Amino acid sequence: MPPRGITVMKKPKDARGTLRKLLKYLRRYQPILLLVLLFSVGSNILSLLGPNLAGKAVNEAAAGAGHVNFAAVKYYAYRMLLVYMISSVITIGINIVMMYVSKGIARNMRRDVFNKLMRLPVSFFDRNAAGDIISRVSYDIDVVSTCLATDVVAILTSFVTVLGSLIMMLIISPLLSVVILVTIPFSISYTVYMRKKTQPRFAKRSKAYGTMNGFVEEMLSGQKSIQAYAYEDQVCADFDRVNHGAANAYYDADYYGSTMGPTMGCINNISLALVGMLGSALYMFGSVSLGQISSFILYSRRFSGPINEIANIINELFSALSAAERVFNLLEETEEAADAAAAAELKDVKGDVELQHVSFGYDPGKTILHDLSLRADSGKLIAIVGPTGAGKSTIINLLMRFYDAQGGMICVDEKEIHSYTRSSLRGAYAMVLQDTWLFNGTIFDNIAYGKEGATEEEVIRAAKVAHIHPFIMRLPQGYQTVISDNGGNISKGQKQLLTIARAMLYDARMLILDEATSNVDTGTERQVQDAMRRLMQDKTCFVIAHRLSTIKNADLILVVNDGDVVEQGTHEELMKKRGFYHKLYSAQFE
Repeated sequence: MPPRGITVMKKPKDARGTLRKLLKYLRRYQPILLLVLLFSVGSNILSLLGPNLAGKAVNEAAAGAGHVNFAAVKYYAYRMLLVYMISSVITIGINIVMMYVSKGIARNMRRDVFNKLMRLPVSFFDRNAAGDIISRVSYDIDVVSTCLATDVVAILTSFVTVLGSLIMMLIISPLLSVVILVTIPFSISYTVYMRKKTQPRFAKRSKAYGTMNGFVEEMLSGQKSIQAYAYEDQVCADFDRVNHGAANAYYDADYYGSTMGPTMGCINNISLALVGMLGSALYMFGSVSLGQISSFILYSRRFSGPINEIANIINELFSALSAAERVFNLLEETEEAADAAAAAELKDVKGDVELQHVSFGYDPGKTILHDLSLRADSGKLIAIVGPTGAGKSTIINLLMRFYDAQGGMICVDEKEIHSYTRSSLRGAYAMVLQDTWLFNGTIFDNIAYGKEGATEEEVIRAAKVAHIHPFIMRLPQGYQTVISDNGGNISKGQKQLLTIARAMLYDARMLILDEATSNVDTGTERQVQDAMRRLMQDKTCFVIAHRLSTIKNADLILVVNDGDVVEQGTHEELMKKRGFYHKLYSAQFE
């Protein structure tokens, strides 16, 4: 099998491209987003009236003893309170709507990613750790969803707030506005500088979390082996290193990100101090009133607030873009090659299989199968034996078109397999692997998996043939007993018998067994093999066998070594040759 490992994620190179892809998901909610934009504009216009009303109230209060119009002060204060309350209610409504939008986008992204995973070739899953894939489906999409729910609203409203505040400041005092405008280039320059610093660090953080998730998933799946070899301390030490790397990546990203807000706040406070100094001078010369200074300061805070907020959320945007790029990288993975235009459905399967001069390697520079030729006639039991790494499982991968041969030709019923649709070719096989797969559901559903509309009688018949029926009937709910994910609450042997029953129920003309009885006892194994032998009459069966005693009755035994069929024949014929098969067989019993 090809090497498995953590997918190496490059630093984000196309932030704009990633943003464009995100906008495609946002376009699905375009009418809602337009309403959000309109209400955001309205909410900000209302909130921009507040400083103006506050300035008028200050002017009335500053009229001097005996000249204060308390009714006017109260009038402006009440109006200011009203516009702020209405603005806040609208903002709350906008936030609720954006939570709905972000939830929908996350749902759509996860649906697209999962559907994509179902279309990806087996080679993708051989190259990428399950934990890293799960991290993209869960953590990365959650980061994107959170950003859309909170940061998009801020971005939508910031433009209106900044523009409106700038206009009002220019109306109040163009001279004071110059102070604010002078500090803007510093803010923008600093933001651009920090973007270059933080963006790759957030990408590294996402990668580190994917690596950590992959390590945890791998270790949890091998927990029994870890304990059996008393390797817990070493695994904990390995996790400490991985965890330390993830924590450092997180700290490194947040270290730079956390400096943006305070730095921008410092720039804004310097600007505010300059406004106070210049405003005081202008007031002394009678150029502005106290109310105008008060309004201007409030508008300057409204003006700098969104800029400061953008400086803060830009870190989250970088993190979201890095996470989104990982998701889109997955969505852009090469899918299984489309069926040929003239590909037909494989129907009325006879089960004649032939490999002609097949060569294949998982890596371009390393060939595993060299000029492999074999023929399996319909209804025959073909055993494939050989040492580890000889290419036995690779032959099965090629038969099922999990991988395509790089040379030679594979035929089913005298036609090259590329002339059939991939789904119909795979549907012609039933498979029982040494690594069993069960899902969280009832035993009935697990056995009936693959045969739509299977009846209870059919399921029970298959279970009886597989010698798992007595065990099922001892369970509290029988066939309706729910088993945990991957059958964790039953033994390996029982899991294997359930998958054998599933294969027996599945009406296929060809059967692939990869050491399918390795986890059952010898007595049950013989019973199952006898039952399967009767069941497989007129069916072509490929059996990968490690225990050679189990395939003595095979119609044809193919002995594979270093990617070539070095011997073939029946058990008796091969033993008489006293060749490679004889050595393998003798080694097991000596």
